[in-house]
Amino acid sequence: MTMSDCELCSGDGGEPVWQDGRCRVVRVGGQEALAFAGFCRVIWKDHVREMTDLSQVDRRHLMNVVFATEAALRTLLNPDKINLASFGNAVPHLHWHVVPRWREDSHFPRTVWSQPMRNVPTRQPVLDNRELGDAIAGILSLEVSGL
Repeated sequence: MTMSDCELCSGDGGEPVWQDGRCRVVRVGGQEALAFAGFCRVIWKDHVREMTDLSQVDRRHLMNVVFATEAALRTLLNPDKINLASFGNAVPHLHWHVVPRWREDSHFPRTVWSQPMRNVPTRQPVLDNRELGDAIAGILSLEVSGL
């Protein structure tokens, strides 16, 4: 796959929430967003395939953003669990999935990509992108300041 063929190079990959010069956080749209409120992706801006393609400083930065996204979602949504995943098999561009989960969701305890275990009403998102972006920025600023 070339950069011009990569959907994460040629598009946002979701609704933008937060970004800096190295990565961005987006909310996933479509059916996944309806079934799993707050489902986010943290996407490295440059087209790289693996975590070890990054310098140690960049790896640390990316994971700080993943952890800040997790913390913001926990604070704002109070899910039962957060799933973190990085595959890249279908889209070989470095990105992490940050997925709030509830015991009563259609797939719990399985992954969101498995077959549903039960039919339940979809969970509507309960936060807006600005609120989530502000929460992520606030958590990252605390980490940078060493608090």
